[in-house]
Amino acid sequence: MEYRKLGRSEIEVSEICLGSMTWGTQNSEAEGHAQIDYALDHGVNFIDTAELYPSCPMTAATTGRTEEIIGSWFARSGRRNQVILATKVAGTGNTDVQDGIDISPEKIRISLEGSLRRLQTDYIDLYQLHWPNRGSYHFRQNWRYDPASQDTQATLENISSVLEFLGEQVTAGKIRNIGLSNETCWGSAKFLQIAEANDFPRVVSLQNEYSLMCRLHDLDLAELCHHEQVGLLPYSPIACGMLSGKYANGARPEGSRMTITPDLFGRSGEAVWPVVDQYVAIARKHGIEPAQMAIAFCNQRPFVTSSIIGATSIDQLAVNLGAADIVLGEEVLDDIQAVYRRHPIPY
Repeated sequence: MEYRKLGRSEIEVSEICLGSMTWGTQNSEAEGHAQIDYALDHGVNFIDTAELYPSCPMTAATTGRTEEIIGSWFARSGRRNQVILATKVAGTGNTDVQDGIDISPEKIRISLEGSLRRLQTDYIDLYQLHWPNRGSYHFRQNWRYDPASQDTQATLENISSVLEFLGEQVTAGKIRNIGLSNETCWGSAKFLQIAEANDFPRVVSLQNEYSLMCRLHDLDLAELCHHEQVGLLPYSPIACGMLSGKYANGARPEGSRMTITPDLFGRSGEAVWPVVDQYVAIARKHGIEPAQMAIAFCNQRPFVTSSIIGATSIDQLAVNLGAADIVLGEEVLDDIQAVYRRHPIPY
């Protein structure tokens, strides 16, 4: 397992991060604990969660349950100091968490205290803003994203007040570093600019979707991440399981995400599956497990710090962690590039 610096911080995280959004619905507390034990025993030191998890399905009754499961593992194991812990504050659009109100100093105060309580810890290593208040083009919103409707001054004032408050939490020892999620290039740049001008905490990471099927990051955001040393933490590197090949020929494994969310949050569609099949065929051609090829591709991108994986079984987790041992050669990358050029935005 390779370890990489988280932005310009002194923290080093494993190249694979253990995602947790199935714990509390698709996975029990015992299964969540078993996944953490297994991942740490195989070199992972980085766990990502959020106050609104579990998310498959997302309900008011289960919101926060994933953080509670991680917290009970900390209490049972006594291994808090062996984990780099990331969580997120929800915002507008997440109606099951505090009525989907905007992220603000007051919202963060309430959410942070709730997360610390559920996680049974007194600090969070990476505290991330889950969604921009002004909206986002992620989760297939790019087809109707309209920046012209945004209030520039209000956005900049909010960024400043949020960063100032986060700085107070860093000083208080409740947060070590801050990150963004589902952000744009302009939004990320403004967070960096305002932080530098006011000596507020600097963003160290950006958690956006990235995979063979979703490569919006490759252009302006990749340039920003490179020059500003902001690490990408790709979520859905296997495209909600699509790139594992488990849904081939219309298969729907019992308990899989597709049986809960049939459209896979807008990813599934008639035009998508032939592209998935081509990527899976590349992996088979070169004797690589498809899921491992998908994760290894992400981790070989120069702007990626750690790819966030998810699993509902130890067997799946073992396969995903095996990607750390895979280095994709030029022939594989050339084959991937050929499909990418034909299908740059499959969904």
